Amino acid sequence: MPVSKEITRLDHSAVKLTLTVDKEDVRSHYDELVGNYVKTALLPGFRKGKVPREVLERKFGDSLKDEALNSIFGKTVSGVFEDESFPKEDQPLPYSTPRIEEEPVFDFEKDLVFSVIYDVLPKLAVGPWKGLEVEVPDVTVTGEDIDRELREVQERNAIVLDRDDGEAAVTEDVVTVNYCELDGGGTPLKGSEREDFVFTLGSGYNLYQFDDGITGMKKGETKDITKTFPEDYVHKELAGRTVTVRVTLTALKEKKLPELDDDLAQDVDEKYKTLDDLKNSIKERLSKGLEKRLRDVTVSRVLEKTLESTPIDLPESMLTIELDSRWRNLARNFNIPPDELEKRVRETGQTPEAVREQWKGDAEKALKSRLIVETLMKDLGLEASDEEAEKEIENYAESSNAPLEDIKKYYEQDDALEFLKEDIKERKLFDMFLAENKVKKGKKEKYLDFMSDKR
Repeated sequence: MPVSKEITRLDHSAVKLTLTVDKEDVRSHYDELVGNYVKTALLPGFRKGKVPREVLERKFGDSLKDEALNSIFGKTVSGVFEDESFPKEDQPLPYSTPRIEEEPVFDFEKDLVFSVIYDVLPKLAVGPWKGLEVEVPDVTVTGEDIDRELREVQERNAIVLDRDDGEAAVTEDVVTVNYCELDGGGTPLKGSEREDFVFTLGSGYNLYQFDDGITGMKKGETKDITKTFPEDYVHKELAGRTVTVRVTLTALKEKKLPELDDDLAQDVDEKYKTLDDLKNSIKERLSKGLEKRLRDVTVSRVLEKTLESTPIDLPESMLTIELDSRWRNLARNFNIPPDELEKRVRETGQTPEAVREQWKGDAEKALKSRLIVETLMKDLGLEASDEEAEKEIENYAESSNAPLEDIKKYYEQDDALEFLKEDIKERKLFDMFLAENKVKKGKKEKYLDFMSDKR
C-alpha cells in the first residue's frame, strides 16, 4: 500500500520514521480482514461462513480493529524497509526492533498516521588520523626474559616424585589438598568444599592464597588456616574478609628439574641440536610477540587520538548488545550459564547492573574505535582480493604445519572467508596508521609487565 514517509533525527543515533497510510487503503485492508472472517467464522445459531458481517463487527468490533491496525503496522513498516529506494543509512540496526511511538486511534474518516522509533548506524566524519604523534613504551627482549622461558621449559620437563612419609612440604613441592571454608562456629560452609586440588607450593595458584600455611605440613595432616584479604583482592567474594580454611594435605611430591643443556634442548624438539638453538628460538618467538603487541598498542593510541576529534553518538541498542556480549563471554570464561553468573555476582554484594556500568566506558571506547575503523576502510576504498585471501590461507597452513586442503575447507564454511578478507582490509588500514604517524618511545618497561598489561 502506498505510504508517505518522513524521517526525524533523534539523539543517540535514533530516528523517528513517520508513515501515513491513505484512509482508503486502511478501509480496504480492514474490509479484507473482516471478509476473511465472514467466510470462516463459526458462531452459535449460524452455519460456518454464514455469520452476517454486522454480527461479527458488533461482537468483535474492537478486536477486529486492533488486528487490522497491527497488520497494517507490520506490512507498512516491512514494506518501507524492503523498498530498495529507502536510504540504507535510515535502515534499522539488526538488533534494534522498531517500536510504535504512540498507537493511533483507528478512524476510517482520517488517514492513518503513526511513527516508529529505532536505532541506525551512527553517521560520523572521522577526524585527523594522519600526522599524529603517539607514544609507546620502550620494551626489548632481555636475557632475563629468555631465562624465565627456559625455567618454564624445565618445569614442563620436570620429573615428579613422591616425598617420603614424614617429610614436610617446602616451596616448589607439588601438593594435593582437600579444603573447605569454615563459618564462625567452625562448621564447613556448603559449596566451599574442594577435593584433590593440585598446585605447586609457592605459586599462589589457589583461591585462598594459603601457600604459607601449607608450608611445613606433612602428608595426612589437617590444619585450619586463617587469612585476612585486602579490600582490593582480585577475588571480589573474599575482598576485605577474614576467613578460616580447613586444609588436609593428601599427597606431597617434589619436582626434579632437568639440567639446562643440549640434551634438554633435544628433548624439547629434535630440530634443536644445542641449548643455544633453543635460546635463539625462544628469543625469536618473544620478539615476534613483542612486535605484534607494540603494533597493537600503537594502533590503539592512534585510534584514541582520532577519537578525540571524532564525535560519535552511539545508539543505545548498540551499547546494550555489546554489554550483553561481554556478560555472556564472562560467563563462558567461568564455564557457567549467564544466570548463574548473575547469582554469583549478587553473592559478592554487587549487582549485574553495577558491573555493566563499570564496563560501560571501555565498551563505548571499543565501539567508537570500531566505527572509526569501518568508516575509514570504506572511505579509503580498502579491499581484499581473492588472491590475497588465498595467499593468507597458504601462509597459515605453512606456519601451522596443517594440510592446505584442510585450511581451505575451514574457510569455505559459513562466512569464514569474508571474515578473513575483513581482517586483511583492517591490517592494510593499520599499516597506514604506522606509516602516516610518528611513533615515539616512552618510558622503559619490562617485557613481562608490558605483555601482561591489558592496556
